[in-house]
Amino acid sequence: MMTPLKTERLTIREFTHNDVEFHLILMNTPLYIQNIGDRSIRTIVDADAYSRKIIASYKSNGYGQYAVVLGNTETVIGMSGLIRRDNLPHPDIGFGFLPEYMGKGYALEASQAVLKYAKNELKLHQILGITNPENKPSINLLKKLGLVFEKAITWGEESEPALLLSNQPH
Repeated sequence: MMTPLKTERLTIREFTHNDVEFHLILMNTPLYIQNIGDRSIRTIVDADAYSRKIIASYKSNGYGQYAVVLGNTETVIGMSGLIRRDNLPHPDIGFGFLPEYMGKGYALEASQAVLKYAKNELKLHQILGITNPENKPSINLLKKLGLVFEKAITWGEESEPALLLSNQPH
């Protein structure tokens, strides 16, 4: 179990079953659907199933997506973490925030803490990033995190174009 990470403005912790409503809301925001994809999470039952997969990844991979909580509140404003995908050789960093918390530096702050945790605690040195080529804020954030363009790839069930970035490019 991960000890919560603290930054100047945030707490990053493992998701719990109490965060199901957050997943339902986030996964249905237009920007999430446009830039990350439609996960077909339409009900609290769907969100619960998604949440269970995230929680299971902590045990199976030793890491996963984490809840980003505003300060010392209980308000979950986004998520940032590491995702293990069968079709990638290394974990990739992912993030998603509620629209009202975008553009305030929270994603950068949380993702920097996650990368530090990945390197220092998990001993993961190569981290990837995947993003939609049209998603300029995500591209800029990945670059600020030290990732650089590696190659264009096709991604997902519909073979959508995507950019693959890495902190250790070949």
